[in-house]
Amino acid sequence: MARIKRVGIIGCGTIGAGIAEFLQTQLKKKTKIVALCDTDTKKSKALQRKIRSRPVITNAKKLIRNSDLVIEAASTRVSGEIARAAIQNKKDVLIMSTGGLLKNPSLLQKARSSGCNLYIPSGAVCGLDGLRSAAAGKIKEVTLTTRKPPKGLVGVPYLKKKGIDVSRIKKDMVIFSGSAKEAVKHFPKNINVAATVSLSGLGPSKTRVRIITSPRYTKNSHELEVKGEFGRLVAMTENVPSRQNPKTSQLAIFSALAKLKEVI
Repeated sequence: MARIKRVGIIGCGTIGAGIAEFLQTQLKKKTKIVALCDTDTKKSKALQRKIRSRPVITNAKKLIRNSDLVIEAASTRVSGEIARAAIQNKKDVLIMSTGGLLKNPSLLQKARSSGCNLYIPSGAVCGLDGLRSAAAGKIKEVTLTTRKPPKGLVGVPYLKKKGIDVSRIKKDMVIFSGSAKEAVKHFPKNINVAATVSLSGLGPSKTRVRIITSPRYTKNSHELEVKGEFGRLVAMTENVPSRQNPKTSQLAIFSALAKLKEVI
């Protein structure tokens, strides 16, 4: 009989809680949640009460050491460091905040050479299977066009610096156009999908990103266009927000559950 995999979850918000529920209902014979970590102790304690195994609440260092699989659902600010620490400890790790990986793209290679796995769910965008297939040949260009309602962009420092007041926008407006690397830098809480796309194809510097907002948008949407020797691929995803947190796409949570079901 296969050994039960010990799982630690870093980030106990909407995504972390959704993953925990899935593990203890759908994968309960294969996994045990042993540890939780969050800078907000109220969130970690609230999630702890919902988990039958009553995992310990601890810091990231101890969680990584005592887990077989580390799940990051925290933020781009810490995800790269979490991935690095997990790989150094030869632990498998699933990263949701993929923007943090762009600071150290060599982590993917380090994971392979160390004998552990770094899992990246597809997140809130469709078409990555085609993009990865196209990458086996020559890709000419990859463009991600993201459309967001203005309310999801309120308070972004980059927009303030540019003098853009999203509350005053009356029609479709391109508020950013540049590389995936620049997009993640300027919109760290809004555009993880750009990092995920870039890691699947041309890389963060060559992947092009446009962010458009308009008062007529009610949902986040992502249009992925890929051109290469294979031909042309266009995939459109219109996301429904999570019921628990409107800033989180339900598909992003589902992508994590699908990846876990695949690898555990």
